[in-house]
This record gives sequence, structure tokens and C-alpha cells, in this order.
Amino acid sequence: MRNKLLYSLMAAGGLAIVLLLIFLSKPEPFELTGFKAYRMIAHAMGGIEEMTYTNSLEAFEANYEKGTRVFEVDFLLSQDDVLIARHEWGEFFTNLLRQQEELPAERHGAVWTAAEFKQAKVDGRYEPLLWDDIVKLMVKYPDIYIVTDTKQIKPEEIDRIFAKIVEGAKQQDPQLLERIVPQIYNQPMLEQIRQYYAFDSIIYTLYQSQDSDRQVINFARDNGIAAVTMSEGRASKKLIASLKRTGIPVYVHTINDEEVMSKYKQMGVYGFYSDFLAGNAADNPS
Repeated sequence: MRNKLLYSLMAAGGLAIVLLLIFLSKPEPFELTGFKAYRMIAHAMGGIEEMTYTNSLEAFEANYEKGTRVFEVDFLLSQDDVLIARHEWGEFFTNLLRQQEELPAERHGAVWTAAEFKQAKVDGRYEPLLWDDIVKLMVKYPDIYIVTDTKQIKPEEIDRIFAKIVEGAKQQDPQLLERIVPQIYNQPMLEQIRQYYAFDSIIYTLYQSQDSDRQVINFARDNGIAAVTMSEGRASKKLIASLKRTGIPVYVHTINDEEVMSKYKQMGVYGFYSDFLAGNAADNPS
């Protein structure tokens, strides 16, 4: 009897171990294809040295070398209606990017022309990028994805920006559009950008959204949204778990601390936007 009981306990223990291993190795409930094959997204092309928000060629190259393949880029329209990679206008931002010596003082707070933008090297040495420059990078690096962060969001501005995004990509190679991942900031923006192209993957970013958690979940599920991105302030276990159950991964921005990243991974967050951790956790599942 003792032996039978011992064998039963051992069998039960073995079964428990097997079930635990199955649970721990359980695959994500969503397809890890396209940009979702990577957990890390370089914020504003990623940091370079101690600088952030540069959206520069050198930042791209440095983070690509780290293994990053998904790059978020800030987009604005220049004074002469050229699509450029910049987070914002204004004297404060010009100072932040150490461009004071690149243009006359009266232009520091202005909306620049494309020529002025290209002239004003970031920190006097890093190359600013036009959309046309980024398209050429996509041709040169066929394994990268570009996530758009359009800083002008009035409907008429979105129209102009996405018309230029689609036109610029098509001029080089229409297949490049398969590696462009637009971020939308509200529900109406989805149909607006689809007028220009039926993008394979779209991210719903919540930092400007007034939607409730339930509205976010329903909209993302019903419209084939590829991922939902949110700030730390919006991230909750309930919302993250609900999206995951519907097969939608959650990304959190902007995380530059590995301990903080680990905390969110334990909550069920799939990926992260980062300045300085980009490339470190792309293939490191929680």
C-alpha cells in the first residue's frame, strides 16, 4: 500500500511538473509576424550617446547595430510642406537638440523649411532625415519596420502626411508599404488613413485617446488592430490581460529601465518603446 501511495504521489508530482512546463512555455496568443516578431521599438529612432528625440541617421545606425529592427519616427510637415522626421517645433526643442549654432537666432522658434531642417545638424553633427531619406533606408535595410508618430493630427494634416508617406514609398518600391506601421490616435483616423493605403499592420496608441478600456478593446478587436500602445499611466493588469485574451499584444512607452521593463513583462506586456534598451530584449520572452 505504501509503495502504491508513493507511486501515486510521484506520478502526481511528475504530472504537475509537466503541466508547469507547458504553462511556462505556452506561446503568445497572437501571431509573431511582421513587426510583432520584435519586442523592442526604438523611440524616435532610438537614443544616441545621451541624446533622445534626434530622429537622426546616426541614431538609426547605432540602434540597428544593437539588433533593433523596428523604429518609431516622429513626423512633421515643414514650412514648405515637405515631410520630415522631427518631434516638434519651437526654441526649446531647438535648444534640446543643440541646434542653436546651426541657424540664426530668429529662426530657432520658427517652423523651418526643408532646407533649413537639413542644414541644422543635431548637436552639430547628426544628420536630420526627410521622409525620402527614410524610404531610402528602408530600401537599403530590407529587414526594418517604420512605426509612424505623426505629430500633427488635425484631419487635414493627417491627409497630407499620409498622402506623402504612401506616395514616397510607392515611388521607390510599393512593397515598402508592407513595412510601414501607422500609429493612430483615435478611432476615426483608422478609416482616414485607409483611404490612402490598406496597411498590413496598425497600432492604436492611447496617449491622446479618450476611449474607455472597453472601447479600446472592442475597437481593436473589431478592426484587426495589430497592437495597442500605452503609457505607464494607462497600463493596467486588467486592460493588458483583456487585450491579450483577444489576441492583441500590448506595448508600453517609453521605458529605459530594465527593472521597470521586467515589471511590465510580468503584467503581461509584450513589447516596449525605448531610447536606450532598444535591441536588448527583442528575443527575450517573459
